[in-house]
Amino acid sequence: MAPLRSFFISCILILIISTNTYAFYLPGVAPRDYRDGDDVEVHVNSLTPMMGPTTQQLKSVIPYDYYYSPFHFCQPKELKSQPESLGSILFGDRIFSSPYHLKMNENKTCEFLCKSTVPAEDAKFINQRIRENYAINWLIDGLPAASKKMDTKTHKPFYSIGFELGDQSTTSPEPPLHNHYDIIIQYHMQDKKKYRVVGVIVKPESKKYTTQESAENCEITEELTLSETESTDVFYTYKVEWTKSDTAWATRWDNYLHTFDPRIHWFSLVNSIVIVLFLTGMVAMILLRALHKDISRYNQIEAQEDVQEDFGWKLVHGDVFRPPANVMLLSVLLGSGAQLFFMTAVTLVFAVLGFLSPSNRGSLATVMIIFYMLFGSIAGYVSAPKSSGAVPATTLLAIIGLWFLISVPLCFIGSFFGFRKPKIEHPVRTNQIPRQIPDQVFYLRPIPSMLMGGVLPFGAIFIELYFIMNSIWGNKVYYLFGFAALVFVILTITCSEVTILLCYFHLCAEDYHWSWRAFLTSGASGLYIFIYSIMYFATRLQITSLTSTERLVTLHVLLLSAGFL
Repeated sequence: MAPLRSFFISCILILIISTNTYAFYLPGVAPRDYRDGDDVEVHVNSLTPMMGPTTQQLKSVIPYDYYYSPFHFCQPKELKSQPESLGSILFGDRIFSSPYHLKMNENKTCEFLCKSTVPAEDAKFINQRIRENYAINWLIDGLPAASKKMDTKTHKPFYSIGFELGDQSTTSPEPPLHNHYDIIIQYHMQDKKKYRVVGVIVKPESKKYTTQESAENCEITEELTLSETESTDVFYTYKVEWTKSDTAWATRWDNYLHTFDPRIHWFSLVNSIVIVLFLTGMVAMILLRALHKDISRYNQIEAQEDVQEDFGWKLVHGDVFRPPANVMLLSVLLGSGAQLFFMTAVTLVFAVLGFLSPSNRGSLATVMIIFYMLFGSIAGYVSAPKSSGAVPATTLLAIIGLWFLISVPLCFIGSFFGFRKPKIEHPVRTNQIPRQIPDQVFYLRPIPSMLMGGVLPFGAIFIELYFIMNSIWGNKVYYLFGFAALVFVILTITCSEVTILLCYFHLCAEDYHWSWRAFLTSGASGLYIFIYSIMYFATRLQITSLTSTERLVTLHVLLLSAGFL
């Protein structure tokens, strides 16, 4: 009884202690409490393109540093860069301090920031960025400054990350530049003396000030445009308004994580499940049919009845384990595929559990890179078990270091354990003379069968793929990891069943070259992803610059590689 009594006493102590503990939101950073008059820092991030308000198309994908000299934004006396994660840097974040001075719960009706002179050449650059619908990105207490917009389908408001550099909807040759910002900060009151920031909205305006005195009252209504023939003086001003909100700190990201028409996600999921059920039924029918015939044949042998000769896939039992062509390349590709598979699976587990909060910028990309490096041992192990034969220079060096100091050694460690495994013994001997393969029907030839096999896995994921691409290029936060995890599971099952199904058909047609077919059948979905990416480029993006096109092509090649692996 003593151990049982000790157990109950321990449980009671844990409950008593837990009632006095102070919990905070696990996936993100710990909340910060402010008091009246405390400084609230404003950090600036890279300018990124947004989708057009009417066409919903993206005109560029290149981010620009906030303090890139042609913009001529106001700078603080001491410019400080903020520490960033590897994933944040790779996604283009460049976070710095700003000259904006905000104090908790202190409103400002009109605050003059600085005067800047924009030459004609830089005015052309800025006007072009306005036409491309570039957005300014700020961070206040870890929250991105947002524009409050309305969903045209649900007619519900949501927060769109970033606010426009200028008004690109105007028909004038020189679009207005936003040089005044109404900063609305929502706070949640913990008690009478402590506050937490739970929302940041910025309403930009264009005001043509002529002197600093006129900029100190912010009453100008005429819009400011940058002349492309002569220099233009720009006066920057801002207004601060603090508003009380009932939103708790733990749910402050809910307004930013807006889902456009969630029924589409459910339709995608149901569509994927239908495909899986169809394939499962096909595989089950084929296997049951084959097993039923084999059992009948064995019963005939016991009854000493006439036994039919082997036919179909039974004829190639002596050749089915013959080593395929380019066996080393196939083993390396299988190892890399296993590495990517486990990286994706573990990353989605962490994402679904809520450990990859958007408040921790770049956490998703960082976790993916780390797990990809760590699972180098998986790649080495799968490849070895006795199988038959624009980023900153420091970040690039860090990635190279991760590869050579972590991934490569782990790959060799995995290979070491793989080679120590006993050799895989085939259940039948391989014939010395390869069997002649009869002529195949059209749909069982390599290219047609690959195209047929790849279309079903692609059909199970293409809708969710559309939302992921929109998040990547539209500077949006993708957070529907539950849907992504389910789609990933369905994709895995679909690829497996398609491969089993077509391999069975090939073997029934006495084609024993199944190794590469099995790899490329479901891997052909990568080709459909590449074609879909081209369609996305043509229909959703209006990109004319060579640099932006090169960046997109790089992503498409990576998607194609991921699909094949």
